[in-house]
Amino acid sequence: GIIAMCVEDGDAVIATQVTDGKGEILIGTRDGMSIRFEEGDIRPMGRTAFGVRGIQLRDDDFVVGMEVVKPGGTVLTVTELGYGKRTEIDEYRLQSRGGVGIIDISTSDRNGVVAGTVYVTDGDEVLLITQQGMILRMQASDVRVIGRATQGVRVIDLDEGDKLVSIAKLDAPDDEATVEAGTDEPAPTA
Repeated sequence: GIIAMCVEDGDAVIATQVTDGKGEILIGTRDGMSIRFEEGDIRPMGRTAFGVRGIQLRDDDFVVGMEVVKPGGTVLTVTELGYGKRTEIDEYRLQSRGGVGIIDISTSDRNGVVAGTVYVTDGDEVLLITQQGMILRMQASDVRVIGRATQGVRVIDLDEGDKLVSIAKLDAPDDEATVEAGTDEPAPTA
């Protein structure tokens, strides 16, 4: 392969997205902070560049998710102890990149730190994955829409000692890619 981005020692790439250059970016952190900014705030750079700061991290905080967002959806945030919430994207005001951001979810002993953040619409499905290998597939719309700086509601029951470690949005099925029964050819389109 070739170098896609230079990374400093102790850092790691955690997400990439394909964009049109005109979108908005939302970054979420382990301690429940988030920032939303215009993609245009990030100038184009060469492959070997280190990039620019998206969010200013406090203490031992680190980024757990990055999404390209647009009006009309919600931000689904889940925590390691099985709590989560959806919040309208409009509650995350646009800021300049590189700031400390605003509270996305209140982390506490009750719900733990953030395991992941994804941008969803009502028709989306997500997978919740735990440390001990349990997987739950659910409709994003099953999670209640509530305010930004709240603790959320229980979204998954965990066994003793287990923790939620990841959330992934499932791709919508591609209706045009359905295959005719008994053949390896795509179904004809009208």
